[in-house]
This record gives sequence, structure tokens and C-alpha cells, in this order.
Amino acid sequence: MGQSISHPSGSGPRVETATPGSYGLPPEGYRLPDATRLGRVQLQIANLSRSLEFYERTLGLRVLEREVSRATLAAHGDDRVLVELIERDGTQPAARGRLGLYHVAILLPDRPSLGRFVRHLGASGVRAGAGDHLVSEAFYVTNPDGLGIEVYADRPRSAWKRVDRELMLATDPVDVASLVEAAGDAPWTGMPAGTVIGHVHLHVSDLDHAAAFYAESLGFDRMTWSYPGALFLGAGGYHHHLGTNLWAGPNARAPQDDEAKLLEWTIEVPTRADIDRIVQSLIKSGRPVDRVVDSEALTCDPWGTAIRVRSIHHGM
Repeated sequence: MGQSISHPSGSGPRVETATPGSYGLPPEGYRLPDATRLGRVQLQIANLSRSLEFYERTLGLRVLEREVSRATLAAHGDDRVLVELIERDGTQPAARGRLGLYHVAILLPDRPSLGRFVRHLGASGVRAGAGDHLVSEAFYVTNPDGLGIEVYADRPRSAWKRVDRELMLATDPVDVASLVEAAGDAPWTGMPAGTVIGHVHLHVSDLDHAAAFYAESLGFDRMTWSYPGALFLGAGGYHHHLGTNLWAGPNARAPQDDEAKLLEWTIEVPTRADIDRIVQSLIKSGRPVDRVVDSEALTCDPWGTAIRVRSIHHGM
């Protein structure tokens, strides 16, 4: 993530347990339902076969469907699509200084699974970054096209801390030995059932504009806003379904059509009525929105990143 929030001890704000309802700033208008979760992410890549080798062997996903220039991937024992890869001829590696994707974050169901994944990376000779974020422990790799991938496990919510209404995040060293010990003797056999897309983290050019769109128009709560150069947002008390940051620099621009990139990411809400309310909120705030079908809508953020919003249950 970068640096940590600094809250000095002594006369400064008091660190307290982040009990439900004690943290986060809700939007003034529409608010996403507590059961909001993320769905598939769609990535543009240069070579499908090369990418599938990485996503299967390094990350431990499995192929659900494969066509000439497209494939979908899921965890083992789970048919829910997590990643969709779209091959485009002539795609160049992701460049620095671009708006859009910083990383896609894959959430494992528990700490032992993360320990087995870390042991697998070591045995495979894969170099990875790491960060203890207080609410989670995370490892970072890069796909063959230069796009960031985070694999992480959450700490129990009872261990999360807050200062006033702000959830505490940091980037501290990970206790790798403890993590591997938690894995036990079980081997890594791929991403287990229960693995999901935990969050998406994006480069943006303005955090106030990010808050106006993602909080006030789309309905996320602001969770952490003092982290240097970043804003984290979530629904249902989750530490973040979305991270936004300024770390691409003041001259960052949108990726070109022929660059590897995030094509779209998905927010899933319980019902079609939730889609109705999201569409109304977007229209009210003057944001572009396309009602694809009753249960789905498409919009894009101020920097051109596409978001698909879909209902899990199509009834009212």
C-alpha cells in the first residue's frame, strides 16, 4: 500500500477496537447494502496461453472456460468466476504512470491458506512483496503483462482498530515464519473454495473526485482517509472493497487501447431493487449509466474505469 497512518501516542486520538458501527463515514445519500461484494474482474492481456500458465501455476486458479482469445478462472471446488482474461493482439505491458489498475486483490478464506500460498511461492522461486495492513496480511506479485495482483487473508474483525471514525491501516513487515507455521503440513493445492475478489485498488488523479463518485454517487462508505495519498472505501463495515490512490503521479494518464489494463470490475448487490437505487443515485449525480438488463448496469468512474453492477438475486 505504501506508508502507514501515523497516530502518535500520548495526547493524540485514542486507538479503540473497531466494533460494528463505530467506524467509517457513510455517504449523505444512497448507501450500498451491507451484503455488497465484488464479482469478476476483466483484464486485457497480450498472450492467453502465457497468462494461463501464470494464473494456474503461480496463483493456483483453475480454468472454467477457454476460447480462442478469452478464458475465465475460478478457485478449486468453486464455480464462481473470479478473473476473466481477454487477449488482444499487440497488447503492450502495463506502463508506469497510468490511471486505472494498481492491483486486483484475491482474498483467501483463512490464514493457513495464505501460509500455504506463501510457501508455494517460495518453493516456486517467485519473488513477492508483502505487507501487514493490520486488518489483513498480503503478498504482491505481478502478472506477465505487468498488472498487479495481491493475495491476502483478513484478520478477524474483532482485531481491527480505529481512531475516532477512521479504520486503522498500515504497511508493516509480515511475520512470514508465523504465517508459514499456521499453514501446517498440508500442501498447497491451489486456491481453495471460498476464495473471492476481496478488493480492487485503482490509481486516480484526485481523491476528492474519487470520494464524490465512489462514495456519494455509488454509495460506498469512506473507511480510511488519512493514509498518505490514498482513500479506502467499503460497504457493510468491510475495511475496503476499493482503494484509490495518487501514487501514479500528477501526470498520470489513462492507459492506451493497446496496453494491458483492467477492462472492468464488478460490484454485486443482493437484489434488482438495489440496482434500481444505484442507477437512480448515478443519474441524480450526473454520472453516465447504461441499464444493460434489469439485473445489471454499467457505469464508469471519472477516469474511464468501467464498473459493472449486478444483482445476485434477480427478484425484488
